[in-house]
Amino acid sequence: MTRSADQMEELLRCYERHLAVERGCSPHTTRAYLGDVRALMEFVGTIDGNRATPPDRPAVELLDLAVLRSWLAAMTVDGAARTSVARRAASARRFTAWLFRTGRTPDDPGLRLRSPKARRSLPGVLRQEQASELMAVAARRTEEPAGSATSLDPAAAAVALRDRALIEVLYATGVRVSELVGTDVEDIDHERRTLRVMGKGSKERVVPFGLPADHALQAWVARGRPVLAGPRSGSAVFLGIRGGRMGVRQVREIVHDLVDHVDGAPAVGPHGLRHSAATHLLDGGADLRSVQEILGHASLATTQIYTHVSIERLRAGYRQAHPRA
Repeated sequence: MTRSADQMEELLRCYERHLAVERGCSPHTTRAYLGDVRALMEFVGTIDGNRATPPDRPAVELLDLAVLRSWLAAMTVDGAARTSVARRAASARRFTAWLFRTGRTPDDPGLRLRSPKARRSLPGVLRQEQASELMAVAARRTEEPAGSATSLDPAAAAVALRDRALIEVLYATGVRVSELVGTDVEDIDHERRTLRVMGKGSKERVVPFGLPADHALQAWVARGRPVLAGPRSGSAVFLGIRGGRMGVRQVREIVHDLVDHVDGAPAVGPHGLRHSAATHLLDGGADLRSVQEILGHASLATTQIYTHVSIERLRAGYRQAHPRA
């Protein structure tokens, strides 16, 4: 490995520490940013190979606005989606800002970098009656008739209670699936009916939930969780069949399975329940700022997409019902 390659690896390690420790990014977000930066620096290397430059010149010294624009243009030519190009442009701006702020470059070329505006598609959501039916599907699984095979299997009965609780909580609170699986028993406040979660950027927030979710949670914690709990459980609220904390993929599979049993429902997962919760809150008269707080959005602009969902649903109903639509 050349000296410049060693320097680049050390630079990336420093940037990784910055993202994880100072910015509080999740491991997934940190990996994504680092992947984008590595791709950028590999592109810089291809440009450097065509220039008459000193062999050990630090690659970051070649970063300028023209290089950044060329990188985005090359991705566009290769057929990258607008959302991917926009995300990588944001990663580049974050990286060049860090380089400048830490004195590693004399200026910040990312300040003038523009990226294509990502087209924001309206998220798929359940109708309110479909959401109610989804909760009913989960509830029916906990009410198998006496003498059935499921009623004789304590583990299966516990799993049914767990699945009902997690689907109720996801829809009642609109939390992210990663936030749900990270909750501990002490994060539940049954008296106030609130759940404490750790969101993006290690930001803690408290979200409310209603009586149906409260009843489902109490049934799971009191009657279901002790059946699955083991040495690996710790204080995790939601447990897998082997007693460990549930993972994101497991929850996705459960949600998709339950939604499949709702006639006419779109194929939504946990994030679709989050979209549905936000849309139904706005349909019911909640103000946008309150929904922003519940969802844990850093920017109100992110929450505003749900107003478009509500408007589109209103238009669809108008076109269907009005004789002169």
